[in-house]
Amino acid sequence: MNNYFATVARGLEPIAAQELERLGAQEVRPEFTGVHFAGDKALLYRVNLWARTIFRVLVPLREFYCSNADMLYREVQKIAWDDYLQPDNTLAVDCTGGNQKLNHTHFTALQVKNAIVDQQRRQFGQRSSVDIENPDVLINVHIHQDRCILSLDSSGTSLHRRGYRPAMGLAPLKETLAAALLDMAEWDASLPFLDPMCGSGTLPIEAGLKALNIAPGLFRQRFGFLSWSDFDEHLWQELREEAKNSQKLDLNAPIYGSDRDYDVLIQARTNAERCGIENKITFTLTELSQLEAPQDCGVIICNPPYGERLGDARELGDLYKMLGDVFKQTFKGWTAFILTGNKELAKKVGLKASRRIPVYNGSLACTLLKYELY
Repeated sequence: MNNYFATVARGLEPIAAQELERLGAQEVRPEFTGVHFAGDKALLYRVNLWARTIFRVLVPLREFYCSNADMLYREVQKIAWDDYLQPDNTLAVDCTGGNQKLNHTHFTALQVKNAIVDQQRRQFGQRSSVDIENPDVLINVHIHQDRCILSLDSSGTSLHRRGYRPAMGLAPLKETLAAALLDMAEWDASLPFLDPMCGSGTLPIEAGLKALNIAPGLFRQRFGFLSWSDFDEHLWQELREEAKNSQKLDLNAPIYGSDRDYDVLIQARTNAERCGIENKITFTLTELSQLEAPQDCGVIICNPPYGERLGDARELGDLYKMLGDVFKQTFKGWTAFILTGNKELAKKVGLKASRRIPVYNGSLACTLLKYELY
């Protein structure tokens, strides 16, 4: 078994840990913005293909004491890089964290790159080129206090970039957060789902992918591990076929998305089409004040603007009051969730929340408010 580390958004560590366990991970151990786990190569590929709530899967190579740039250079050179990288491979180095002496991520990444290519020059007389956009091997260096962890990034670009969303509205929800909100709301695919302010459709689409058991990684053209020297093409194709064959043809309950903005609904439909589920989600152009319950019961999740990026907080009070009024008058028998980063606006809803779940939207501390609508 190999050790792996999944990077996740702050606050989503327990949800990501549960997801990894469902995918077959062993020795699952959450920590701040990440989850340690263990498994074989098949698990590494499977997590990249199936995970809905994590950003990247890192394969740690070495952890060492590192207080300054010279020490970093020496320790990086102790790794036999020809096990992972040949001079005709491209590379890139991504750095996070820092300490007193290594406090600039670009400089730290440059130091790691220099140590690797200097070793290649001595060994082969030539070196790898740097490709920031699409490297064959992406190396992750994380520095915390006087410790450095050097890893290979098996994902390449972040897994929240599913590949189905070229069209985005203003301030879109990350796909990973949308998937996590569905878990937090304990939404069951046997229940109807509605996002009454769906924007470019992230929440309904993630609900559709989950309900139809579609692996989000099927939409991506590339993962980091595809160009590794030990890449197992047969295993990867086997896992992809297994994923395709496990898809469901029909929803157990309908999924709805509505918005007042015609242009963003066009984007939502385009995104759903790229997933092949445009006929599974009902998108409607609807003013919030005209919203009707499409079924007798179900789950609502919405992410209204809260003045941080969209709209002005002082002008949004009426919107939140209207949300509360519509929920109360029209959606008896439903359970509603509102994600907000503004406590004052949340009060305008005028309903008593049965649960308040802390969650981060990027760096912004938010709350997912749950309302039982009787």
